Amino acid sequence: MRALGLMSGTSMDGVDAAIVETDGVDIAGFGPSAFIPFTPEERGILRAGLGMWPGETDLGEAEQLVRARHAEAVAKFEDAEVVGFHGQTLAHDPAGQGTHQLGRGDLLARETGRRTVWDFRTADVASGGEGAPLVPFFHFACARRMGAARPLAFLNLGGVGNVTWVDPSAEAPEAPGGLLAFDTGPGNALIDDFVHERLGQGFDAGGLVAAKGRVDEAVLADLERHPYLQRPPPKSLDRQDFHDYLARVGHLSTEDGAATLTALTAACVALAARHFPIPAERWLVCGGGRHNRTLLGALGRMTNAPVEPCEVAGFDGDMLEAQAFGYLAVRVLRGLPTSSPATTGARLPVSGGRISDP
Repeated sequence: MRALGLMSGTSMDGVDAAIVETDGVDIAGFGPSAFIPFTPEERGILRAGLGMWPGETDLGEAEQLVRARHAEAVAKFEDAEVVGFHGQTLAHDPAGQGTHQLGRGDLLARETGRRTVWDFRTADVASGGEGAPLVPFFHFACARRMGAARPLAFLNLGGVGNVTWVDPSAEAPEAPGGLLAFDTGPGNALIDDFVHERLGQGFDAGGLVAAKGRVDEAVLADLERHPYLQRPPPKSLDRQDFHDYLARVGHLSTEDGAATLTALTAACVALAARHFPIPAERWLVCGGGRHNRTLLGALGRMTNAPVEPCEVAGFDGDMLEAQAFGYLAVRVLRGLPTSSPATTGARLPVSGGRISDP
């Protein structure tokens, strides 16, 4: 099938849309992609809803915004047979209230005239899982497509960082030993929020601000003892979970603060690697963080392994997550698992997602 995946991540920069050709098991090919940016005003509307749960406040304007921008993306792809719609994550608390992705797929299906698979995470949480990350099953298919023979790691650096350790020799992604996946810690969120506050910029382009600063090791001295980093996987985070570190670097210069938060992100990834069954032979990085040369350099030093943008393996690092939700949509249509005990902590492999016809 030609599946269109849609993704609006925790960086809240806009909607990624990408075609993937798949039977839900193997990747036959990739198609065109598009990006629909949010305006600064729209980002403000979405940021105001962070941490909100259904019924807590009126999120009608934000919901309409999310649906309108996604509908705009769908309109660019006339030949998509199914749409995988993730929605905009506003809150994530799997041990408590669950997970909240804003955006009604039934209304999107009606507006666009396309069969839509959505609400991917709720079934996993109901089965005892974290509801995240969900991209690992797609990473397994990517490893197979590139002909990998040895275990490797896919690192996604969006607002939150998440990693998938893949053994491509496993029979299937849900097979024991095939995957291990979890959120590593902050991705770009802390760096983005810090430079936005100090410089009014959306992000540290290329890591140039951090490259001019010095890391304050005192701020990171107790990082290893952080409760989240001590927990074994599977585990997942909310975008705001490490937000207290912004106050901890408040006394530093802009350059030193950016350098320290960049080092924090890399250190969280390096600590995450302790959980791998065997070391990853290489790391492929996707998401906006792969453009941050200062961050990639720190990752290479701390993991002691090759750390490269996923483009070196033939993938589009900007669209990999969007492609993943197109791939997962086809798996949902076929009743195949989209998560497993090793990726989210669910009791059994789960096929999540709701199917809405126009």
